Amino acid sequence: MKKTVITVVGKDKVGIIAKICTYLANNSINILDISQTIIQDFFNMMMIVDTSKAPKTFDEIAEELDQIGSEIGVVIKAQREEIFNKMHRI
Repeated sequence: MKKTVITVVGKDKVGIIAKICTYLANNSINILDISQTIIQDFFNMMMIVDTSKAPKTFDEIAEELDQIGSEIGVVIKAQREEIFNKMHRI
């Protein structure tokens, strides 16, 4: 399994989750865990996904998610799980 951590931050609006989940489904990326909160009109979501069946490379997925974020007015970042864990190790 290839796990990727996806974070989404920005001003809340209709369709953020739908747009991202549609992209993931269309690319055979399975959502393993998801958490989202809205604090005073600011949207924050963190997902752990499995990209092992995706037809695209990690770099292509990260770039396309970044582009989707730009289109809908949020910041979307994708990080490989092992990099995320090393960056946030105590």
